[in-house]
Amino acid sequence: MRYALVTGAASGMGRIYARRLAQRGYNLVLVDINAAGLDETASMIGEEVKVLSIVQDLSLMDAADRIYERTEAEKCEVEVLVNNAGVMFCQGLAETSEKMLNVIMMVHMNTPLMLCRKYVGAMKERGCGYILNISSLAAWMIWPGIGMYGCTKRFVRHYSRELRTECRKTGVSVTNAYFGAVDTPLVPLKESLRKLARILAVMIRPEKAVDRALKATFRRRRGVMPGLLNKIFLPLIVIVPDCLLAWIYRKAKPYLMKV
Repeated sequence: MRYALVTGAASGMGRIYARRLAQRGYNLVLVDINAAGLDETASMIGEEVKVLSIVQDLSLMDAADRIYERTEAEKCEVEVLVNNAGVMFCQGLAETSEKMLNVIMMVHMNTPLMLCRKYVGAMKERGCGYILNISSLAAWMIWPGIGMYGCTKRFVRHYSRELRTECRKTGVSVTNAYFGAVDTPLVPLKESLRKLARILAVMIRPEKAVDRALKATFRRRRGVMPGLLNKIFLPLIVIVPDCLLAWIYRKAKPYLMKV
């Protein structure tokens, strides 16, 4: 039976991915550290498709092994892999705890890469598979304060390209989603600033982001960047000089969160 595996499925965009994929007829493997949130997502899906919920901390070294072992034991043929789970904080490297640096690297880099490694072989054998990796506009924004987030998303961007090249003519596609600001709790903004961002169309609705990403995935496109302003900003982002970034960081530093 065909399954779609979604990480970070207990809330936010992960929950929307799960609902959209269920509407496409996929059975679901839902993964998150939040057991109660997974139960909520599963209850929203209903009984139209089968749902396997896996409570798993994705920052652990063996997270991908544990997920793979469960899906193998349950005989789930994973045809769609959505590496959606994410962590974001605004803080300088020197001020960020070692624990949080490890968490963001594991959740964004190690575990998604290992999940791709686990499932892509069987996808190739069956001649059909779809991988959606969530990169970011921040992959081009290695800026102080969000630099660690951007660095991990750049890694996603590049390993996805390598894997996509390796999978050519196998029936397996790898798509990157390069989101800018999406209106979810992951983006740490006050409600007043969030409202302004929505009015200016700098921040897009999560439903729109998910629909655009899945549309690109099932069309086997290599990438998608929803939002006209993101495309306009992209060439400007990469030419901001270090001296200006350092000035912005000094001014913003008192307002950054501590993690």
